[in-house]
Parts: sequence; C-alpha cells; structure tokens
Amino acid sequence: MKAHDGMYIDGEWRPATGPDVIEVVNPVDERIVGRVPAGTAEDVDAAVRAARAALPAWAGTAPAERAARLAALRDVLVAREGEIAETVTAELGSPLKFSQAVHAAVPIAVAGSYAELAATYAFEEKVGNSIVHQEPVGVVGAITPWNYPLHQIVAKVAPALAAGCTVVLKPAEDTPLVAQLFAEAVHEAGLPAGVFNLVTGLGPVAGQALAEHPDVDLVSFTGSTAVGRQIGATAGAAIKKVALELGGKSANVILPSADLAKAVNVGVANVMSNSGQTCSAWTRMLVHRERYEEAVELAATAAAKYGERIGPVVNAKQRARVRSYIEKGVAEGARLVAGGPEAPREQGYFVSPTVLADVTPDMTVAQEEIFGPVLSILRYEDEEDALRIANGTVYGLAGAVWAGDEAEAVAFARRMDTGQVDINGGRFNPLAPFGGYKQSGVGRELGSHGLAEYLQTKSLQF
Repeated sequence: MKAHDGMYIDGEWRPATGPDVIEVVNPVDERIVGRVPAGTAEDVDAAVRAARAALPAWAGTAPAERAARLAALRDVLVAREGEIAETVTAELGSPLKFSQAVHAAVPIAVAGSYAELAATYAFEEKVGNSIVHQEPVGVVGAITPWNYPLHQIVAKVAPALAAGCTVVLKPAEDTPLVAQLFAEAVHEAGLPAGVFNLVTGLGPVAGQALAEHPDVDLVSFTGSTAVGRQIGATAGAAIKKVALELGGKSANVILPSADLAKAVNVGVANVMSNSGQTCSAWTRMLVHRERYEEAVELAATAAAKYGERIGPVVNAKQRARVRSYIEKGVAEGARLVAGGPEAPREQGYFVSPTVLADVTPDMTVAQEEIFGPVLSILRYEDEEDALRIANGTVYGLAGAVWAGDEAEAVAFARRMDTGQVDINGGRFNPLAPFGGYKQSGVGRELGSHGLAEYLQTKSLQF
C-alpha cells in the first residue's frame, strides 16, 4: 500500500532524521504491506516546535472558522471512506465489512460531531461579576493505539482542534498507514501548517519523547494501564495535564428477569467484535446460578458461529498473549466450552472464539485484560453478589445490564463503578462521554466532555 517515507510536519512531508523503518504486516497472511519511518526524538522536537509556532494563530481563530475547517476535514474523510476501510483491513486484519461499518464510518461521525460542537460550544459564560472563559490548553501530544486506529486518532485530534489546540500525533506502530492517510486528509482540508503534525515511530522512542517534551502541554494517551501509569508519572513530574483511556474488564450483568437468549447472544457478539480487541468489551458475563448452564450453552453455540467471521489479532505477540490466557484459565479450573488455545489456521494471527465457563472472580481471566476473543462466564447468587463481582476488579471502563424492566436495569447500573453502561443493549452514542473509573483512566472522550479535556479555565472579574 502507499506509504510516505517521511513525517508530516508544519504542513509538509519531511524526510525522517533517522534511517530506521517500521514494517507494517497484514495479520491475515503475514505479508508486509507498507513501511514507514521510525521517528526519533529530533523528529518529535521538530513537530512540537511547529505546533508551538502555529498555536497563537489557531487558538485565536474564531470557533466558527475552526468548525468550518473540521467540517472540511469530515468531508475529505467521507470522500476517502473506501480507502480508509481498505487501509485498516490491510494493516489490522479487520474484515472489510467491519472496517467499513466501524473503522471508517464511526470516526467520520465523530469528526462531524466536533464540527458541530465547535460552532455551538459555550466557550464563555457570565457568572456573577465574572466572565468565565474557556481557552485551549496548548500543544497536545496524542498517542493512539492500534485496535481502532482512525477512531482513536479522530477522538483526540478533532476535539483538540475544536478547542483551539495544536497537535502532534504519534500513532501505534502496528497501524500507521491510516494515520498517514489522515494527515493527507488534514492537508487536503486546508488546515493551517503546523496545526496538525504526524510522527510515526516506536513507543519507547517517539512516544516517550513526545510525553516528555517540555513544550507539550497535554498528553492524551489510549493504551495499556501499564504504559498509562508511566505517562502519568512523566506528566506529573512536569505538572502536565493528561487524558488517559486505559484498560478494561467490563461486566455484562444479566439479571434474572432479562431476556436470556438476547442478552447472551448480544454479549457474545460484543466480545467477538474486532476480534476481541476492544478495551470496553464485556468480557465477563455474569449470570444467576439458576440459569447459568442455559447461558453457557447459548454462549458456546453463539461463539461457534464466529469462527469464520472474525479477523485475526494484530500480531504474533498478541496471539501468543491471548492463547496463554486461555491456557491459564483452564489450568486455574475454568471449563472450556468453545474455542481453545490451538491455532485455527496455519497462516495469520488467528485465535479461536473462546468461551470459558465456571470462572470464579479470583481467576486471572476474570481479573486481567486479555484483549482477544475470549469470554469468561461467572455465576452469581443474588443481586448483591452480582454487584460485588461486577465491581471487583481494578478496572471501571464500561459494562452492560440486562433486565425485563428498564428501571431495574438502570438502578443496578447506577451502582456499578464504571464510566459507561449499556442498558438492554443500548446503542453507541458518539456524543456520550467515554472513559473510566479506577485504573481504566483519567478524563473523558467524545462529545462536549471530550472537548472540555482540551480546555483550561480563566475568570475575569469586573
């Protein structure tokens, strides 16, 4: 596939300062589909200096003008929607239909939402004898993951630009091609030079240089809790603002009054989506003991249907990680009712859709994020027991509750220690805030709450 051999800095593609490259591998057939430069600290510094130089003019631009630029960017992404889907399919291995419906369509919708928000957001209000003014926090360092590569880029870059910030993006090394495509779209949309900059590279080199750079005012990171902890410590030493969207171990609580078949089938689909590589996936299914075996049978049947429908995981390391979790679950006493650790194909980084039953809350597979197509089913005695299990991890990113009565489900959801809960299969809302409690992160993405992360407050007294 087409790949640039330089960095997008200050409105142009510039040669990388170092000779190293990153090979982009298609997880389906293990072919190299592109090569991008491995950025250095010097590349990051050049990008940050460009963002800093562009900040005063962009921050001073009227919100209506920023909204118009974001609308133009949205329009370019729409025109290149097919190319976006094909690119994500090539570098992530996602089935093309899923890439079209999710990896391309969702970030386009999010970009459009911020074009509207930039024009309507109340950046200023009168409070008593004061004017309270919201202004951009400054230069943003955005570090994004591979699992939803364009969505995570847009979810950071669009609100930052809407707020009046300038951005340096360091995308995941496994999926940098769609990030380059996004930089092309920014250029085509006519955003001023330096407002958006792209440096491809490895996390310990380019990512660390970006997080540590003294001229970066905010670091927005999505990824593992372990790396998020390091970035938080680095930012804390510099008294620098962070937004962290980290891991999850979300509970799908099926109350006794729920439509069990629907709850189980939707729950399995949620876990298998994107080959299980979703931080908010409902990877723990909680079922009342009286209907437990029925739920296990339904889940095993549903999972078997996904064998030929999901793509691979992103790379060989991730495949080995997921398979080791399955083996550990069985070793700790879980009952394997679908899938397993054996490779379903000789070529590609595939993992069988797997369901583990008889999982107890203290097992590793019930506590740690696996990030693959693996569902753990736990039994509970009563509602209080279900709540204890649901809240019994270090994470709190998402979750689901199913009940015959919506009010019953909402009452339970209000007691869950998590940032987002779907009620009876509630639909994705690009305007609703997304983010976690506890070790699932700091801050929120999407909608007006996501925009607020990139603003700081000033009050003027009269």
